[in-house]
Order: sequence, then structure tokens, then C-alpha cells
Amino acid sequence: MIAASFLAVRSARRRPRVAPLPRWFSSSSSSSSDENNNNNNNNNKVVVVPEKIPFGEAAPRMPHTLGLPLQTRPIFPGLITSITLTDPPTIKAMEELWNQDRAFLSCFLRRPTEGHGTVVEVPEIITDPLELYETGTLAEIQRFHKVDEETTATLTLLAHRRVDLLSIDEVGPPLRVNIKHWPRLEYAPQPDQDITIRALSNEIISTIRQIAQMNPLFRESLNLFPMRFDANDPFKLADFAASISASGGASADLQAVLAERDPEQRLHLALVLLNRELSVSQLQKEINQKVEEKMTETQRKYFLMEQLKSIKKELGMERDDKDALIEKYQKKLEEYGEKVPKEVNDVIQAEMEKFSTLEKNSPEYQVTRSYLDWLLGVPWGVMSEENFDLAKARRVLDQDHYGLEDVKDAILQFIAIGKLKGTVEGKILCLAGPPGTGKTSIGKSIAQALNREFYRFSVGGLSDVSEIKGHRRTYIGAMPGKVIQSLKTVGTSNPVILIDEIDKLGSGFRGDPASALLEVLDPSQNSTFRDHFLDVPVDISQVLFLCTANELDRIPGPLLDRMEVIRLPGYDFPEKVTIAENYLVPKSFKESGLMVEKEIDTTDELDSEEKKMDDSDQDGTNIKTTPLEKYVHAPGIPEGVAISREAIQSLVRWYAREAGVRNLAKYIDRITRKLALQIVAEQEGAVLREKSKRKSNSWTIDESNLVDYVGKQIFTSDRLYEDGPLPNGIVMGLAYTSMGGSALYIETQGIQRAPDAEGKPRGGGHVKVTGQLGDVMKESADIAYTVARARLHEIDPTNSFFDTADIHLHVPEGATPKDGPSAGITMVTSLLSLATAKPVRNDLAMTGEISLTGKVLPVGGIREKIMAARRAGITCVIMPQANQRDFDEIPEYLKEGLQVEYADDYQKVYDVALA
Repeated sequence: MIAASFLAVRSARRRPRVAPLPRWFSSSSSSSSDENNNNNNNNNKVVVVPEKIPFGEAAPRMPHTLGLPLQTRPIFPGLITSITLTDPPTIKAMEELWNQDRAFLSCFLRRPTEGHGTVVEVPEIITDPLELYETGTLAEIQRFHKVDEETTATLTLLAHRRVDLLSIDEVGPPLRVNIKHWPRLEYAPQPDQDITIRALSNEIISTIRQIAQMNPLFRESLNLFPMRFDANDPFKLADFAASISASGGASADLQAVLAERDPEQRLHLALVLLNRELSVSQLQKEINQKVEEKMTETQRKYFLMEQLKSIKKELGMERDDKDALIEKYQKKLEEYGEKVPKEVNDVIQAEMEKFSTLEKNSPEYQVTRSYLDWLLGVPWGVMSEENFDLAKARRVLDQDHYGLEDVKDAILQFIAIGKLKGTVEGKILCLAGPPGTGKTSIGKSIAQALNREFYRFSVGGLSDVSEIKGHRRTYIGAMPGKVIQSLKTVGTSNPVILIDEIDKLGSGFRGDPASALLEVLDPSQNSTFRDHFLDVPVDISQVLFLCTANELDRIPGPLLDRMEVIRLPGYDFPEKVTIAENYLVPKSFKESGLMVEKEIDTTDELDSEEKKMDDSDQDGTNIKTTPLEKYVHAPGIPEGVAISREAIQSLVRWYAREAGVRNLAKYIDRITRKLALQIVAEQEGAVLREKSKRKSNSWTIDESNLVDYVGKQIFTSDRLYEDGPLPNGIVMGLAYTSMGGSALYIETQGIQRAPDAEGKPRGGGHVKVTGQLGDVMKESADIAYTVARARLHEIDPTNSFFDTADIHLHVPEGATPKDGPSAGITMVTSLLSLATAKPVRNDLAMTGEISLTGKVLPVGGIREKIMAARRAGITCVIMPQANQRDFDEIPEYLKEGLQVEYADDYQKVYDVALA
């Protein structure tokens, strides 16, 4: 606003001076000239501003004028300002007013829009008189200019005196108002006010000087401000102070100065506005100082760095970044030598030649640099020296994992072949089994046994093909896939790469990663694997790929066909006890700070391990790893801190029955944490919230105090029905899940409906199945019902149980999803037991799929099911004849004391279970 006022006055000062007469006293020739100008160009009317513009009391006191709402701040008397109009009717009215001799109007500031009328888009339009403040300013139009024909015009206004808004004659637009002019306010000093007013006036002048010294822009505007004031007149001094407060005054505060009649109060309000302006100026000065200091320091460092670079270049101590990069690439390429394939070498040479011609600020510069970094980051032909010592490899494999003989044998076979051929080739192994059986951790042991580098990445939930085969280089942020990233990370071309959770691959709009893995895991194709980012053939045939999965059924067939599957059946009771004693307990004690490893001679340790291998049993039950005796109690730990074998057996039997040992390890960690807390509390004499229930003379955890450390037992019994024969219609089946083998009961009940009025039976032929069963298991129930009806007719033609009763078949633990065909013969036996009222032996369990003609078909997971049967105390198992080969491969200690009956037709099952 200050700048606009200054321009208006400067424009007026350039015009020719005329006699100091009001405009309406112009001569006839002047009027004629004005009329001609109006006819020629009414929008750009030239105004002859007198040398001394009469304003204030010289302006007429008309009661009715046009009104103009102001948006941001009021106009003070003596101030020249410019306003933009956007309302066409208002523009037309102002143009007509401008064509008169003297164009006067009233300007009133708008109140805030909250709660007063409707908010309109055009500033000149009001809908309610309450939108305007009551005190405004009478102003004269000094210049009218149309920016375009209809929608925009500018007014240059000179304010004369204050007016009060009495009423609104017409809301318009244009706005027409009835006003009352303020009388001339003469300052008559009073004895009680004179000192205060003088003090306020001096403070205002002092504050203006401070702002002017602090803010150069304010000082320049103040020197050129058109409004003149008398320092002895408090009214004019206050108006001047409020007019120049640009950033310190809000619209309501400026309006308060305009509406105030008391000189002392008006000066006080103006001083408040100036103090705000002073605060803003001080803050601006502080910000400018901080910015200047920062810029000065930054510029100084920049100049020094540039000088240092120039000096180093002159001395030959430093070269251009581009030259240094090209030299680094050439050196790297020379290190690889002839190991780099010709096609790859040609691409690298072409890219380096292009890179040498690019400017550093070019977008292609960074793309090419990134491409060369990845091309030369691949370890072309770099191989790690492999281990062909079978004894050492076996010792490493046995160090951290117990059992897993099939996996260890496959790795030893791989090493033996490499030793005979003198070279090794990559292989794809898939470790499938329940969670917690060591599938993921076995990868590190295999890499250590082979003396290879190890890299792991998980593909669980992966749905983007680019994570496997990379992005195209045209994309922003493009990178190679995980395979190339792993080679660059490990620095060799023959690492062990573990692809975890391969059965949980996703598929989305970004492609199918399972299909992208086909090229990676196919031995006949991966010697020329092409990543989308590199777009050159990379030989990954020397990589040993390991995959882990919980369920093979979820792996696509073509992908599964490229892998050698090794099943991990899970651990039985003695194996879990042994693993806990020799692996989990020492590890947990060490991590809790209760024990440390003994410092022994490495040669003696190896000799001891080799002796153990020579003396080991052949049934797989002997431990071939570091025993608990290799650990000693840490300093300050009482002697006797241990977990007894009986406590571990109770943990396995009553707390952690899953196939893996992950939950068992969690329970052991819980025990060691509580032991550590009790030991530290006794050492410090602290009082625990719960009193320790350990034996006063022993720190050993046994069956008597196990509950105090791990809580109540999760499982209270091995079987749902403990003693005596099973009720009619109840048979135990054996199932295999992703968590391992389990023994579950099949329960059936028949519902006999009351006969109708004629005595004929009602119902029969309806089967209801519950227990959260999958589609395959529901189909098995339908097949079993049909087979049972047919067999019952052969056994006892007079039995009409299925014709008169509705059947309800249920599998307990209804919250657990169940699916699969292996409960077929169990369902048939349960139905026939109910129909013939014959109970089944309490120590009998069975598994096998049933066909519609009564054939018993083979099933999977025999070892896991036998382990579940032994855990449930079963002594007799019925299984398909075709699964005899699977049973023969089970270790002898699992077969001990177990009677197995094989059946290829259901008649054999009936003879064993119900005959």
C-alpha cells in the first residue's frame, strides 16, 4: 500500500502545475478539453492534479454517497491508495461517478466474515449491513482506469475525513449509503492529559526512528510517504503512525485507530501497532544476520575448496572425477582378465567409451555410471576355494544341527563328487518340513561346510518379478534382481544362496515370481541367466541354491520339478530331548550370561570330535556335536544352575508337542531369564514381586518346580479317551499337517427320529460334517458314508441303521482347519462302529485314503504319523499296503513295540478293527 501511494504521488508530481484552484473551478477551455478527452478515451482520462490538493474540511459534506467495501485495511485521511474492482455494476457506477466534476464516495472496512452474512467471491458486494464497520472515510477518486472492458478496473483514492455509517440506502451493487461527517477534531490540551499525550507522541516518534534505522525498506517508504503530519497534533500523528504500520497492524486494530475520538487513546492504539512493527523488524534483522553468517561461512568454505582443488590439479595430486572412475573401471576389468566373457567385455568397453564423453550434469551420466558399477561389481569367474574334506564337512554340519541325516548325506555326496571330478556344479535343494526344524539355519552350516559364501533372501509374499530378474534401465531407481545383488555382495560366483519361504510366493499385477524363478533354478538354463538390468548373460550354474518350504503342495509344479526335495519329518520325543540338552540349553545359558565356553586347545577339540565320530552309534541317536560339558558357569553364577533331564522331558511332553523345537527353545529361554533374575536379585539383596519357589539348596530346575518357571501345563493328557474301549462310533486317525504329525479322533453319532403317525420311520440318509474341514476332507466323508452303507449291507443285510438315522460326523478341535484324504478308512470304521454297535480298540489308530469301491490308497507323512501314534501311546497301526516301503525306512527305535497292519482293501481294516 505504501508503494502504491508513493507511485500515485510521483505520477502526480510529474504533471504540469496549474493554478491552485479546485477542479470544479476549471476554465471552460479546460472543461472542453476534458470533454474531448472523455470522448476519445474515457478509460484513460488524464487528471490535472493541482499543486495543493484541497482535502479535509475543504471537501463537501454530502449526506448520501456511493459506498465501497474495503477488504484488508481502512484508509486514513490524507492517504492516497489504489484499489482494484472486479464487480461489473460497481465498475460502471464508479465510471459514471468519475465523469462528474468531483467524484466522492465512502469507504468502509468489512468485518470478519464469521457469523456475518454469506461469504461472497466479489469483494465489492455485501449482503448485510452488519458486514461493515460503522466508521469509514470519505474519499475522492483521483484516477479511474479500466484494465479490461467489463471485469477489472483500478481506482486511485484520496481520503479526506472520517464519516459514520448511518444506514444503507441500497445494498446494490453498487452500494449506496447514508453517512454522517465527523466534525473537525481540534486538539485542546488538558492539564491532566498534556503530559501523557506528549509522552505518547515522543514514544511514537522514537519508535518510528528505531524502525527506520532497523528496516531499510521502511526508511525508504517513510521518506517518500505522501502524508504530512504535525508532531504537535496527536490526531494526525496517530493517523500517520497507523498508516505506516504495514506488517504490525491487523485490520481490526487499524479500524480501532480510525474509529477512536479520544486523542490519548488513539495515540496509545497507534503505538501498539508501531511496537508490533518494531518486533517484526527486529525478527527480520535477526533472520538476516543468521542467513548472512551462514552464507558467509558457506561461501568461504566453497572458495577454499575450489582453491584446494586447483592447487591439487596443478601439482598432479588429483584428477577429474570422471578420469578417476574410468581408471578404476579399467583396473577392475584387468583384475578379472580373461574370466570376463567376450560379450560382457564388449559391453563394458562400449559403456566406458560412452561414459568418457558424457558431462557430469547430464542425466545419462548417472545412469551409465550406475550400470558400469553393477557390471564390474559382478564377480566374473571369481570362485571361493571349496572344502573337499568329508570329515571336516561332517563335523561342521553336526556342530549346530542334530539329525537331518538326509540333508547332511546330500551335502557329503556333493563334496565327494566335486573331489572326484575336480570341479563342482550348482545344485538346487528344497528342504521341506514343519516350522522350527532347522531348515533356514541349515543353510549357513552347509555354506560353512563347503567353505562357500552365504546369502539369504526371503520370497514370502513377493509379487514383483523385478525383485528376481531386475528392472529395466530406463526406469528411475532401477536395480538388478536379488540373484545379481547376492553375487555382488558375497564377491564370488559360487556362493550358497538360500531362497526362504518359496511356498509363500505371491502373484500380482507386477507378474508371477514363481515363473521368473524357473530360469534361475533350472540347471540347463541358469548358465546364461539374463538380468533385465544388466542385459548380459551371467553364469550362475556354480551357485548352490537352497529353498525352504513348509508345504510342497503350494509350490507350482514346474518350479518343484527343478528341485531335489529333501523332507524334514520333524523330531520325535527322544530327539527333542537330546536337542534340548545338547543344543538349546547351552545356547540359552550362554545368551543369558549364565555360562561361558571353556578355553580349550583347538587341536584337542578336533581330536575329541573325530574320536566321537568314530565311536558314534549307527542309529542316529548319538550326538555328534559340542556337549553341555564344554560350557562352564560364568563368574559369580552359583554351581548347580541347570535344567534336569526330567524337566526337559516334561517340557517336550506337556508344553511343546509341535514337530519343531522353536517353542521348546522359547520355554527354555523363559526359564533361563527367570534364573538370571533370581541370581542377580539375591546378589543385590533385592526383593522380587513374586517370591522364589526354588529349592533352598539347589538351583536345578526339575519337575517339582518347573511349573513356577513356565506356568501350568498346556496339554493335560496324551489322548482324549484314556482307559477302556472307545465308545461306539469313535476311532483314532493319524494326520499330517504343516506343523507335523498329529493323532485326532473321528466321532460319529446317529440321530433316530420319532416314527410318523403310521409307525413308519422318519429320517435317514442325511450326513452332517463339522470340525472346520476342508473340501477334500468333506469329500472323503461323503465317500466314507457311501462305502459304509455298502459294507453294512454285506455284513448284516438286516441292519437298517443308515436308513432310519441321520448321521453327524465331527472331528474335535473345531478351531483347527483340517484337510486331506488320509482319514477315509477312519471315517468308514467310525460309521460302521456306530451302525454295528461295536467299539474299536483303545490302542488302535489308522490312516489311509478310501476309494468308492473300498480300495485303500497310499498317503504321505508316514514317519510323522508314526511319531504322533507313539506320542499318543498307540500300539497298533493300520496303514495302506503301498506305504510299507515308507515304514521300512523309519529308524528302528520308532518301530519298537509297534504292531503294524497293512491293508489294500477295506475288508482287512474291518477285520482288524471290528471283526
